[in-house]
Amino acid sequence: MARLRLAAALVSTSFALLVVFQLLSSFGFSHLKFLEQRPESHLEHPALHQVPIDPPSVKSDGWEDGTQYLLGAGKADITGPVVEVNMMGYADPNQVGSGLRQRLYSRAFIVGDINKPEDRFVYLVLDAHAGDTAVRYGIIQGLRDLGAEYHFYDEKNVAVTGTHSHSGPGAWLNYLLPQITSKGFDRQSYQAIVDGALLSIRRAHQNLKPGFLSIGSIEIKNANINRSLYAYLANPENERAKYDSNVDKSMTLLRFRRKENGKDFAALTWFPVHGTSMLGNNTLISGDNKGVAARLFEQHIERSGRADGDFVAGFSQANVGDTSPNVLGAYCEDGSGERCNFEDSTCGGTKLCHGRGPFFRRKDRGASSCFEIGRRQFAGARALFYAMDKDSTAIKGSVVKSLHTFQDFSNFTFQLPNGSFAATCPAALGYSFAAGTTDGPGAFDFKQNNSGSPNANPIWSVVSGFLREPNESQKLCHSPKPILLDVGEIVNPYLWTPNIVDIQLLRVGQLLIIVSPGEVTTMAGRRWKEAIASSASLASLNAEDSVVVLGGPANSYTHYIATEEEYKIQRYEGASTLYGPHTLNAYINLTTRYLPYLSSHSPTFSLPPGPPPPNNVDRSLSFIRGVVFDRTPFFKSFGDVVSDVSTVCHPGQTVSVTFVGANPRNDLRLEQTYASVEKQDENYSWRSVRDDADWSLLFEWKRISSVLGTSEVKITWEVEPDLEVGGIYRIKYFGASKTPITGHIVQFEGVSGTFSVR
Repeated sequence: MARLRLAAALVSTSFALLVVFQLLSSFGFSHLKFLEQRPESHLEHPALHQVPIDPPSVKSDGWEDGTQYLLGAGKADITGPVVEVNMMGYADPNQVGSGLRQRLYSRAFIVGDINKPEDRFVYLVLDAHAGDTAVRYGIIQGLRDLGAEYHFYDEKNVAVTGTHSHSGPGAWLNYLLPQITSKGFDRQSYQAIVDGALLSIRRAHQNLKPGFLSIGSIEIKNANINRSLYAYLANPENERAKYDSNVDKSMTLLRFRRKENGKDFAALTWFPVHGTSMLGNNTLISGDNKGVAARLFEQHIERSGRADGDFVAGFSQANVGDTSPNVLGAYCEDGSGERCNFEDSTCGGTKLCHGRGPFFRRKDRGASSCFEIGRRQFAGARALFYAMDKDSTAIKGSVVKSLHTFQDFSNFTFQLPNGSFAATCPAALGYSFAAGTTDGPGAFDFKQNNSGSPNANPIWSVVSGFLREPNESQKLCHSPKPILLDVGEIVNPYLWTPNIVDIQLLRVGQLLIIVSPGEVTTMAGRRWKEAIASSASLASLNAEDSVVVLGGPANSYTHYIATEEEYKIQRYEGASTLYGPHTLNAYINLTTRYLPYLSSHSPTFSLPPGPPPPNNVDRSLSFIRGVVFDRTPFFKSFGDVVSDVSTVCHPGQTVSVTFVGANPRNDLRLEQTYASVEKQDENYSWRSVRDDADWSLLFEWKRISSVLGTSEVKITWEVEPDLEVGGIYRIKYFGASKTPITGHIVQFEGVSGTFSVR
């Protein structure tokens, strides 16, 4: 009988997964009509040209007046499989990696009390969609395995944030829902992130030295807009009147400087803009706009001679939930040129409404717009960085503290400021979740602003009920959200989304960092930061003129955190607020309640850990095929040139070469490269001047025959318009093949012919 029940359960679960797979497949990114339109003449200038940014507004004392801290920073490669694995972000099973635009990195920042070494924290910025429960578990276990030297770092003081890029490989997340479109879990993708994050922490730890911190802010007017303005306007008018913009335009920068030589070695910024510049039809791996910004900033500071060793620049997210990098707004892509409907972002069907980046007409799948939005963040950070030489706020106070606990949000009851009681709910997603956003529209008849009785085909109610029919208590708890997927109450084959969330705060001096597990909307972030700042003065923290920043999505991805007013509108952000209308207030309640644990009098790590979430790494499903073998065409060898470069090219043009290739999953080449551009020097030897960490060098892989195991690799250099002419160049390919039968991995290289840039 037990076997019969088990068999029935497995059949039911398999069918449910099939239904949801088809459903989520439909939510994916639709074909973009605007890609077929002609470029506008006024967009012909290259994305390298800078757009003016407002001058910095920084104030207060210099860094020399600050407190000394134990400081370190490190960076390491986390680039996972760049081909044959679904990409994370747009939930489109057809968006499968085909190559690499720019390598992904983990950047680790360590801040410690110079007199109390146990008081320290690690802030990680991953070029990834979000922090994750399984990834964080892997990092914590890896730190334990490193031995006694790393015993300072554990669950309580390690924050794992993501830049929220939608252009990285997926299949590494802990819960089932994001695994569905990726065909399950991929150990190689997961391990690349965990190992790289650990290496970045080790590098930061190994260069810990006394230093100073200073902080400043700058307004960046042209790098983000609000994509859910209709929901934002539901917030009280007197509250909105306190702010100049409907998104936060301020970038905050924390600068790390050595005591021994006064040189800078790291910078950590917070600025809210979605990592959706690269479009949903892009299949090349990159860190999206924040990956661009970090690379540009690191290169600039290192070339300036100001850096102490390798400079590390982290571009962390902030209250990103309702922001968009598509700064020209959302338009109907049906040829009419009309703006989308203000209330629900439709044009007679969600597929025809899409946001436009600065260079949206270029047929490059968002690459030019992505680079430009990244460049604008870099330009703002650079301007602020230099302005802080004269005016900045020194971080003061010897206190370095962190707190972390887990809280079950499936039924957390708490008291609101007005004295009434509220509760969170088991996780659930509303109908407007399926509508997507103007950054990545959904499909069928789903639309945003869909509360109460959903305006959608009744078939979706049947599908929803088949997976799990929410009971009346669940419906009432989430009201006015109409529940499409009752994900928090589906436990087969394992949990679909988290019900247990991370609560984490970090403190150094007067700087308080909220580590948010979800995507916080603009106004939700403002309320949360304001509550922490107000409570800090009442919690005996002795943090005069406290500065509060918010980073995330971190530690465990819990989708969105909207205000109660925005939740009632039920656009995408409200529908994706997992734990009901009181989600934001629950986070505020817990973080303000635990704030006294950050005081100088609080014992280190005294907060109870709370109920741990499950670690699904060893039980996750996977239907991702591994590499079987690689072969070459007859009379060819791996690395042979199939189509060679032109002998001459000019700045602003492209030069390409195609090689007999092998599957890049055979060797991720972490801390190395798949491709390089080499220049001949005066001694006729070759030195690398570009590699696959550079935006201008593209690595593309194409399967020629699955039966024969043959493939090709195309490497393209988009020669920079401002490149100095002259010189002889060549392109080099680094590959690894898997032999039939034995499965041995064999390294090889390919080299193009030479060419000149004139």
